Amino acid sequence: MTQIREPERRSRILRGRPYSLDEFASKYGLQNDQAESLFTRFGPSSIELDLLMAAKRRAPARHDIAE
Repeated sequence: MTQIREPERRSRILRGRPYSLDEFASKYGLQNDQAESLFTRFGPSSIELDLLMAAKRRAPARHDIAE
């Protein structure tokens, strides 16, 4: 019998401060299921997620005051 294995995911180095799921969804105006999918695949890194959203041409729905 052939056993099917899922690909191993290597742990990524966290770049930038981490987003919370709610913060990420709110910043980009995403529904929870969309945000959770991206968050699960790409991790909580604010730099990685901001780059991803820029590549998707999704501007932030709200601007952070601290930036």
